[in-house]
Amino acid sequence: MKEVRYFYVPKAAERQELPEEEATHAIRVLRMVPGDRIVLMDGDGVFYDAEITLVTNKKCHYAIVEERRQERMWQGRIHLAIAPTKMMERMEWMAEKATEIGFDEITFLDCRFSEREKIRTDRIEKIVISAVKQSRKAWVPKVNAMTAFREFVTSSRPGRKYICHCYEEFSKTSLFRELSDAQVDDVTVLVGPEGDFSLDEVRMALDNGYVSVSLGNSRLRTETAGLVAVNMANIVKSS
Repeated sequence: MKEVRYFYVPKAAERQELPEEEATHAIRVLRMVPGDRIVLMDGDGVFYDAEITLVTNKKCHYAIVEERRQERMWQGRIHLAIAPTKMMERMEWMAEKATEIGFDEITFLDCRFSEREKIRTDRIEKIVISAVKQSRKAWVPKVNAMTAFREFVTSSRPGRKYICHCYEEFSKTSLFRELSDAQVDDVTVLVGPEGDFSLDEVRMALDNGYVSVSLGNSRLRTETAGLVAVNMANIVKSS
């Protein structure tokens, strides 16, 4: 029996053929033929059992057999806002693993001590979609472009907001404890660059309703801190 393959097809119910990149993979790599069964993921909470009906050199048509709406594995929304590292491979790895664990949105922050001012969101999006298919998640996390720190923290956001940092000048509580005690579902977590946020940035966040938190006693690299924060939120919001 063949393994059922998953394909990412936005608005799958409104179309009849796989997107170009997915069609190429189905035809040239997997050698799929009419009659093969596949699963379409629309990235918005629905899986579709489908059957391939026609294959040409470049196109792969399908017919939907059954619609299966999925239940969220966690409550509310988990939004990670993080300053990208100089080596983008580390951010790409983190985005992939965070998607496998489960979160809803990522924003890249331009902070005072940021090591990178530009990112390729299209590349991050491809990595996220690949991780969604691999881990069979029903929702595709939203990937936002680089945003100035001030713009991000001063904008209105739902739920609870946290800033992770290592400064002793500010009292901190455990992020995991905060998440466990909070009676809200929407969570935004800020993680700074390798040199941490500046003192002024921490003050600005606190002045705009963010809670000062710690991820534990270990001093973590940026991508590790981001992944730990997502994991903590996922564990709490999945229980």
